[in-house]
Amino acid sequence: MSLFNYREFFSHDLEQLHQEGRYRTFADLEREMQSGIHAYDHRIGRRITIWCSNDYLAMGVHPDVVNAARAALEQYGAGAGGTRNISGTGHEHVLLERELADLHRKEAALLFTSGYVANDAALSSLGRLLPSSVIFSDELNHASMIEGIRRSGAEKRIFAHNDWHDLERQVASVCKYRPKLICFESCYSMDGDFAPMEAICDVAARHNAFTYVDEVHAVGLYGARGAGVAERDGVLDRIDMVQGTLSKGFGSIGGYIAGSREAVDFIRSHAPGFIFSTALPPSVVAGIRAALRHLKEDGTARRTLARRAVSLKEKMLANGIPVLPSPSHILPVMIGEASLAKAITDRLMTEDGIYIQPINYPTVPRGTERLRITPTPLHTDEDENALIAALVSARTAFPRWSALAELARSARPAEIAEAVE
Repeated sequence: MSLFNYREFFSHDLEQLHQEGRYRTFADLEREMQSGIHAYDHRIGRRITIWCSNDYLAMGVHPDVVNAARAALEQYGAGAGGTRNISGTGHEHVLLERELADLHRKEAALLFTSGYVANDAALSSLGRLLPSSVIFSDELNHASMIEGIRRSGAEKRIFAHNDWHDLERQVASVCKYRPKLICFESCYSMDGDFAPMEAICDVAARHNAFTYVDEVHAVGLYGARGAGVAERDGVLDRIDMVQGTLSKGFGSIGGYIAGSREAVDFIRSHAPGFIFSTALPPSVVAGIRAALRHLKEDGTARRTLARRAVSLKEKMLANGIPVLPSPSHILPVMIGEASLAKAITDRLMTEDGIYIQPINYPTVPRGTERLRITPTPLHTDEDENALIAALVSARTAFPRWSALAELARSARPAEIAEAVE
């Protein structure tokens, strides 16, 4: 028997990804700060327009944000110097946590190095340490939530997506004295739909459950001050713990939770993902604070993005582009096959200078592959028209697209969890 060949194993696995059209190729981008939506791609040697950025409001290139980060870099240096427990807590961190707590009308907040880490650390700690707890999770929750729940070791129940009736049926079946966590997202990143926030909060109230909501794709974008869908829907005070990111609406990097003083301190004291991670650089934190202040006071970017999303969606529908009827800023265009999604996006990039990353398994279930298009306030009518023309041309070039997309639009796999487990 021969010894295990590690390189051969890795090569075989990668070859399978290539054959399935799921091998992920990175763009090599040099973003233009002046435009915010354009970049030079060193792989293909041309200037391109980005239509898949998570910097939804273009805060990453906002002058106030850049200037605040630059000034803090000169003042504090490049790094935090350690974990939050060992010399890494700077005054910028303290101030940002206060401002995030204020944003969500909570008593306290806690910073993490990413939104993924925030979910993983908070949910794994809550489920592990709350005695005999049961976690109820929406079937389309993000991989970070699923991983945190899995690592917690707590009993897990999956409820049908956005179906508060199914949620209530399952919650009611559990002993009323057991701790219960209801975990869901406010805006789902792949379908672009919103959760029925008030109805879920009503279920939680009737059964003494703890509400945990991921507002990653909503903070900065919805609500009068950008606190997310909970603020927009008037249920901020009914959410026990909010999780958010600093990399999307606020245009930087990092994540956080906000809640009661005791709940946040509990996570601070027990979550390894917080305790053993180096703190965010103070310059980054200072830039985030500038973005947060701006979006609390000025809703212009939110309104401009909303108008652009509506306009683009209307043109897609008018031109037969198979976009899902999402009510949010996220526009999922269905493809239905990994290799086809890659072929379409390769064509868009090389022929039209339009960058959209294909979304394949395991991010979404097989058969529901898609393009995830995210406009920004900086895209113009000219950019929009160029995108529509390129998509129409691609649809003509790939006749199979329409039939596959129709199947993908109607697909609701029985086991959605396959996409993330």
